[in-house]
Amino acid sequence: MDMPRLNEWPLPDAARTTYRFVRGLYRAGRATGHRLCNLIDRPVIVLLYHRVTELSADPELIAVSPENFRRHMEFLKQHFLILRLADEWPELRKPAVIITFDDGYADNVLEALPILEEVGVPATFFISTAQVGTDRVFWWHRLEAMLLRQGEFPSRFELHDPGYERVWMTASPEQRQVLYASLGMRMRRLDPERRESWLGQLEQWAGPGIVPADLHRLMTRAELRRLAGSPRATVGAHTVSHSALAALTEEQQRREIFLSKIELEKMIGKKITTFSYPFGRKSEYNRISVDLCREAGFTRAVANFPGQVHRWTDPLQLPRHLVRNWDLETFAMELKGFWTR
Repeated sequence: MDMPRLNEWPLPDAARTTYRFVRGLYRAGRATGHRLCNLIDRPVIVLLYHRVTELSADPELIAVSPENFRRHMEFLKQHFLILRLADEWPELRKPAVIITFDDGYADNVLEALPILEEVGVPATFFISTAQVGTDRVFWWHRLEAMLLRQGEFPSRFELHDPGYERVWMTASPEQRQVLYASLGMRMRRLDPERRESWLGQLEQWAGPGIVPADLHRLMTRAELRRLAGSPRATVGAHTVSHSALAALTEEQQRREIFLSKIELEKMIGKKITTFSYPFGRKSEYNRISVDLCREAGFTRAVANFPGQVHRWTDPLQLPRHLVRNWDLETFAMELKGFWTR
């Protein structure tokens, strides 16, 4: 279980020092445990990307530049065995890596796929189906367009919701950044209807915001078929609406999981055997989610918390390490740490 972050606790200096010491012992003990496990069984590390493109603003830190991505792939190809998530894995004699992408942005096909094909590296792409072939963008881009733009704003925003009422001061850019971060975290844990209600209140308060054409575009159906037809790409399911499954009822979860699989299989004409939990922290899916993935016939499902994959790891709760827009030196350093985190 992850320990709370230091800045989440209002502690005096002495307590902060003690906390740092205890957390250091905790991390050292966990790293030692991982090293011992790695000696017993060669691990697999699963990497998580979202986008390969250049963005002038990236508050979610999900875009990796094409130049950095190419260097990442070349480094992995040179130093590691690269596996496919959907395949049966051989007995490992050296460290192995799996590359995955979440969400289904168009730049996965336009920017990432050509690099994967040129370098000769396979990857799995998890697609949320509701936006495929539409001009809609994910809700977090709408939130960004409304709150992080330049211009005049009212001095406060008041949210009205049966389960959550709050007022934020919003006159300055710094205050709106706080609002953006606060709403973004809370809206991850809402069902689609309730989340749309919150967005509607924001639009009435600040205006809808303008998302430039193609900036955050999702794949078209033709692009998805192009992706699925590449020998370097495998397509997996990522729900319909990209909602945290733990926020949904069992019936809503069933629809999100089963329907995304059915829709993707119709779109690409291939069987879908892998799944990715939206957002993917342990608090953002639950046992019902795992059981439904098993019932739907998925052989592997990936989450979004750090760790290594071993023979004994639950195949429907595989850990992944999130990759940022790191230069090659930073990427190599971070990757080295992934084997013990």
